[in-house]
Amino acid sequence: MTPELTALTLAALLQVLQLCLYAVAGNLALGTRAALSPRDGQMPDLPEKPGRIKRALDNHFEGLLLFAIACLVLTVSGTATAYTATCAYIYLVARVLYIPAYVFGWVPWRSVIWATGFFATVAMLGAALV
Repeated sequence: MTPELTALTLAALLQVLQLCLYAVAGNLALGTRAALSPRDGQMPDLPEKPGRIKRALDNHFEGLLLFAIACLVLTVSGTATAYTATCAYIYLVARVLYIPAYVFGWVPWRSVIWATGFFATVAMLGAALV
């Protein structure tokens, strides 16, 4: 497996971990009754920290799509290099750091961390074209 695909797999497992973290925090905040409901109506708003955990998870869903495209294009085309592997692991580290940065409101570091992961992905996409 290429380093890019390994980083992608680890990023997917990170998303599973984030989903579990959100499920626990949401259940603790809203109670089991709300979590088990059919959600036909409006769900109550999550308090501060569980809400931030949810938004960090949503952000990872958005970022993971571009990252997955970059990893797959590089692997399928055979254009993966040490540079793209480094970018993949920079993305992964940024996503790991983004969770506490978002949950604990690290300003402006949350944005810096997000941008680092985003530009690592963009660099991978650019490298696939040259």
